[in-house]
Amino acid sequence: MKKTILITGGAGFIGSHVVRLFVNLYPDYMVVNLDNLTYAGNLENLKDVEPRPNYRFVKADITDQETIQQLFRDFDFDGVIHLAAESHVDRSITNPMAFMHTNVIGTANLLNAARENWKDRFTDRMFYHISTDEVYGSLENGGFFTEETAYDPRSPYSASKAGSDHLVRAYFNTYGLPVLLSNCSNNYGPNQFPEKLIPLAINNILHKKPIPVYGQGENIRDWLFVEDHAAAINVIFHKGKPGETYNIGGNNEWKNIDLIRLLCRIMDRKLDRVQGESEKLITFVKDRSGHDLRYAIDAAKLKKDLGWEPSLTFEQGIEKTVDWYLENREWLQHVLTGDYEKYYERQYVKR
Repeated sequence: MKKTILITGGAGFIGSHVVRLFVNLYPDYMVVNLDNLTYAGNLENLKDVEPRPNYRFVKADITDQETIQQLFRDFDFDGVIHLAAESHVDRSITNPMAFMHTNVIGTANLLNAARENWKDRFTDRMFYHISTDEVYGSLENGGFFTEETAYDPRSPYSASKAGSDHLVRAYFNTYGLPVLLSNCSNNYGPNQFPEKLIPLAINNILHKKPIPVYGQGENIRDWLFVEDHAAAINVIFHKGKPGETYNIGGNNEWKNIDLIRLLCRIMDRKLDRVQGESEKLITFVKDRSGHDLRYAIDAAKLKKDLGWEPSLTFEQGIEKTVDWYLENREWLQHVLTGDYEKYYERQYVKR
């Protein structure tokens, strides 16, 4: 194989799309998918690439220092694409220490393993850390997040990601470890765990259940189709300048309430319901603690330097997303019932 690439969190929502892209696009790369298969890790997302000779799955926890070190010795990775993270804000409010442990300690373990294994062989190696726009805080009065925006995290989740970002930059500045970082806006698309806003709303509309909306739904997010994000990761990994940060955005700002109403209209049309029927399911609930008002990404640097821009408008992407969930109701049911968690045992442990 030309290269051996470690992708952490590769059974998760974004990670599975990155794994699939790399396995299909680079048959001469060995793609090693490392995932601990916590609640959001789903190997059913990758059934289509499992038989491929350039794909391998390893179940491991990035906080397990000895295992991570051994994996670097065994595979001698040429590159790391680090997506593994605890990522749900509500869960971070309930259990902040889990986020500190995985997002900070786990990232430190990977950085140490890369530094020690690669030593003075940094040429043609790359440690690429994927982060979030939430580290920048909240935009209250217009403007956009750029790569120069000061960090101002507001939740345990975003604070833990900010900490991991700082560690990655520190290893570049202190040890010369070749690194890349990217901060992305809200992702949506196929295979997303249904605790997140869009798949949660789709599922609830499908089953005529209340659609919870925080506050009055005035919070604004920039939405990025997950396959466009995977394409950006591919471009940055292969063409990015070491030490640089690139913001990835979808140029699609929507108020939460407007997004939910759009979903209701699309679902009513696709399910042959009376227009307006699903909007009656919208239920306003108590706002989340420390809820940031607005995120918006300026991705001009990525377009200018590396030539990437989104391939889909939000309207195109959301139609494609709704169609996928309606066509894959078995996948959704497996996630909702927890049956997806048995896939690893069926496919790997009992072989």
